[in-house]
Amino acid sequence: MLRFIDDLAGAIYDFLKFILTSFTYLFAGMLLVGIPMLLIVFVFKWIY
Repeated sequence: MLRFIDDLAGAIYDFLKFILTSFTYLFAGMLLVGIPMLLIVFVFKWIY
């Protein structure tokens, strides 16, 4: 029974770690793409 609980806790930990890592990479990607794109938009708004 103890081994089952240990495996279940490990599976829950791995799942939550995967979710957190995925959201972290998504957020970092949005920042890396969004900030330069926003700066380009500001440049074009300033030119026109």
